[in-house]
Amino acid sequence: MQDSSLPGTEMLKTVLEPLLEDFNYWFARSRELLETEQLSFMSHEEQSNLLLRLQQAQEELKAAKMLFSATDGQVGIDMNTLMPWHRLVTECWNVSMHLRQTREV
Repeated sequence: MQDSSLPGTEMLKTVLEPLLEDFNYWFARSRELLETEQLSFMSHEEQSNLLLRLQQAQEELKAAKMLFSATDGQVGIDMNTLMPWHRLVTECWNVSMHLRQTREV
């Protein structure tokens, strides 16, 4: 657990920076998968829709990271922004897990 005596900006940097990097990693990894594979368990429309949502989330994330950097970590990100990203990452994990399972059969 982090030291609760850290100033607000340091706490934001300690928590938010790694979280944003995690989102960046998982969005990029999932996007690469969707752009290079045709997933047999998803329709073309479902796969395209997921890819579009990932691209949108990456743009939102890019803007949030720029704002965070421009303010030297003094601006947080609203939970109403983070939660859809979290749900999207979870959805991508499920797709990846399903792909692994279909390849093992």
